[in-house]
Amino acid sequence: MNDISVLTGGRAGDGINSAGLLVAHLFNHMGYQTYMYFDYPSLIKGGHNFTITRAADQKIGAHRDRCDYLLALSQDSIDLHRELIHDSTVVLFDSGRVQGDGQGIPVEEILNAEKAPSVMGNSCIIGAFAKAAGIPFKVVETVIWRQIPKDPEKNLIIARRGYDAVGEKRVIPRAGDTCCPLLTGNEVIGLGLLHGGLDAYVAYPMTPTSNLLHFLAGTARDFPITVVHPENEIAVMLMALGFSYAGKKTAVGTSGGGFCLMTEGFSFSGASEVPVVVVMGQRTGPSTGLPTYTGQADLQFILHAGQGEFPRLVVAPGDPEQAYVWSSIALSLAWKCQVPAVILVDKTLCEGTYSLDEKAIVVPDTGEPEPAVDSGPYRRYEITGNGISPNRHPPSRDAVIKVNSYAHDEAGITTERADMVVIMTEKRQNKARALKGETDLLECVKTYGNKDASTAILCWGSTLLVCREVAESRGIRVIQPVVLSPFPEASLKVALSGIMDLISVEENADGQLRTLCSQHGIAVNHHIAKLDGRPFSVEELEARLKEAI
Repeated sequence: MNDISVLTGGRAGDGINSAGLLVAHLFNHMGYQTYMYFDYPSLIKGGHNFTITRAADQKIGAHRDRCDYLLALSQDSIDLHRELIHDSTVVLFDSGRVQGDGQGIPVEEILNAEKAPSVMGNSCIIGAFAKAAGIPFKVVETVIWRQIPKDPEKNLIIARRGYDAVGEKRVIPRAGDTCCPLLTGNEVIGLGLLHGGLDAYVAYPMTPTSNLLHFLAGTARDFPITVVHPENEIAVMLMALGFSYAGKKTAVGTSGGGFCLMTEGFSFSGASEVPVVVVMGQRTGPSTGLPTYTGQADLQFILHAGQGEFPRLVVAPGDPEQAYVWSSIALSLAWKCQVPAVILVDKTLCEGTYSLDEKAIVVPDTGEPEPAVDSGPYRRYEITGNGISPNRHPPSRDAVIKVNSYAHDEAGITTERADMVVIMTEKRQNKARALKGETDLLECVKTYGNKDASTAILCWGSTLLVCREVAESRGIRVIQPVVLSPFPEASLKVALSGIMDLISVEENADGQLRTLCSQHGIAVNHHIAKLDGRPFSVEELEARLKEAI
């Protein structure tokens, strides 16, 4: 298959993310499936930022340990990535900042001649890349007009100067017509929440979900949603519960450190049966850890967060299509079953850019909550067969709608009666069974690759796409539980039928999914861990898998 990787590097402030996205959109217009990984330190200025934009003629979602083009706006962009350069790599660099082998472009001279700001240097280097790759300038014009809202005319002049400064080096053939839309994982999650009926989104910005706040704030101009940025994560959760009590389908966004502050409110949701959805973007911990890097070490935390026992829905989508579908489902089921729900993602998925296959998105109908009957005195915690009480919201005629985080009776009145405490505990247990019944109707476990293979990779979340690519090359199976609570034990055991060698691939040290499986009688033979905050590359996972097998 055609498989091209472009590394674009520079300093924070050089617009490297934007430059990588421009490369992705150029590939998109050439008919390629595209994935972009963005690597950056927790700095506003300085440091080394880079993107790896990969394009292929089939679906991808992982980067490779090589680059075919290296676009360098700083010396570090060459010095720190020499292991990715091979004999046919085309190196294009800013000759005013960088020394190296390849083609220098006088970026600073061009910017000065056109009286352009330094950030437009990325347009210059992108223009040079397009010429070196044989991409018609008409495609560059289309991409810049669509993707650069601020002064596109000046950016086009700069890009043209870069285009004319080099010759063709390694021509990228057209793969077809314009491909799928390019979206970040955060944007897809936002669209999935909107599909599920989102009314309000509350968040304090924290990587990697900060861009979800910005995206939904932008869509609030076109959708009837309320977006609020309170002063901290405690306020976020309490405000979200207030929205939910008032009848608004509400989600919050955070990362591990922010969710620590939300856990009391999360438990409040479980006790009061006021639903809320948490978009929990994992990054490297513990504590502040690596704020701008990825990880999968918060699974056990999410499964047990909050004091006491109460049902919760936890879903971990692994690609953008799943992110759309399961974000919608999480919102719908949280309100149908009156439970807190968590969409457990990570930096790789949240901030990665993907070609979204719209045709692969099919959101199942999960049904609507049972309506409250307007007859007789209203009891917010009325005992029902499935543990789910009819839910009404203020203002509601002739009804007192009382919610309570204390032990309470059916009307919501605080009580310490022993029998009522038992009744309400059993009510929550019944609701947990009802939630399990809902998820059992869905495809909670996905299987890919060779379904006759006796060896399988077990993965969750964003490791799915790299696992799929490696498994297909080796002729083995991939098994991915998407729902992690309630745990889909029966479905997972069916998916594991015939498997003799099961290998978990996780970005944590302890094998948290492996531990969860063992609690349900499912043995995992090997554990491949990734601990440095970076996602697996295709070559790295291939080598680690070879060692395990």
